[in-house]
Amino acid sequence: MLAVISPAKRLDFEDMSYKGKSTMPVRQADTAELVKAARKLSKSKIKNLMGLSDDLAVLNYERFQSFSDKPKKSESKPAIFAFRGDVYLGLQADSFDDQDLAFAQDHLRILSGLYGVLRPLDRIQPYRLEMGSKLKNPRGENLYDFWGSDIGETLTNDLKSSAHPVLINLASNEYFKAAKKGLNVDIITPEFKEIKDGKARMLGAFAKQARGMMVRYMTQNRIDDPEGLKDFNLGGYKYQKDLSTPAKWVFTRKQPPPTR
Repeated sequence: MLAVISPAKRLDFEDMSYKGKSTMPVRQADTAELVKAARKLSKSKIKNLMGLSDDLAVLNYERFQSFSDKPKKSESKPAIFAFRGDVYLGLQADSFDDQDLAFAQDHLRILSGLYGVLRPLDRIQPYRLEMGSKLKNPRGENLYDFWGSDIGETLTNDLKSSAHPVLINLASNEYFKAAKKGLNVDIITPEFKEIKDGKARMLGAFAKQARGMMVRYMTQNRIDDPEGLKDFNLGGYKYQKDLSTPAKWVFTRKQPPPTR
């Protein structure tokens, strides 16, 4: 079993205290090709490409210009600790011990516009490049053209030796679209909904946090069989058999009160 999640726009490269085991991304040559294309963009083109403010356009222009093919450990960080966003708030990877990280390394993948597929302990450099970006490159007009079937084939290959070759899709539509081509395994997509006034609906921030919480539950309970995820109960969520299908598993909870 393998779960996939999306990256986050928000990054943390201030805390570089992690000194444990780490790995390097498997598609470094592809990443270098994308960086080469991005380096040709002016600050204004980067701003328009990703809808950024002037300050963020300058920051990401500088990131591409200084991107290294062989980064030092002081310039890079394991992906699971570098991304900070709603999914990663639910994941709480900072609380993982070495055994948790080892399990996550084998059972979790992070989809990335720049790196393709990342294992949790793959070291990354600061970047911003959403999968939906229309960055012209040698393979086409956008990142979907660039990655083609590579991401799906990588995930399929990673599942070949699994006792349960099933992909748990906890990624956004934008990112999972890049994985569909070349993917040749069963897929289960959990959905997380909030119940209010008798109606169940999906709310973005809550759903993202729940995706991270499910990865945390999977990791800390060493779940390698999708059936074990039906017992997921973090945050008050509960599996709803009557609302689910073989490919879509629905989890609901009473909607929490707004935070102040």
